[in-house]
Amino acid sequence: MRLSTEPANCNITDITLHQSSHILEVSFDNGESFKLPCEYLRVYSPSAEALGHAPGQEVLQTGKKDVNIISIKPIGNYGIEPHFSDGHSSGIYSWDMLYKLGSQYPALWANYLERLEASGASRSEQQQTR
Repeated sequence: MRLSTEPANCNITDITLHQSSHILEVSFDNGESFKLPCEYLRVYSPSAEALGHAPGQEVLQTGKKDVNIISIKPIGNYGIEPHFSDGHSSGIYSWDMLYKLGSQYPALWANYLERLEASGASRSEQQQTR
């Protein structure tokens, strides 16, 4: 799902991966901290594989309920590239993107679940694509 981000005007101070609970915890220098489920990060991947190359080409991510992050690669001073247990590793999450995903988690997660239900897809089973 394509998201636009605004400058968050804050920087990451800490990133902790809790692999046993499938949570990525991110803390910012404005004092805010977010616990982001790996499934949530995976379904909102900013990669071309998930977003396509233009608006309208987005691919609804399904069957990601048990996905985990197996490693994280830092990208410069602006983001990270998580490597997910389903083999996905091409999405770069900027600090602004992580902040948006954290601060808008309830609404974004609800939107994903609605889109999943409307398509008849499942969090547990991958939907067959074209």
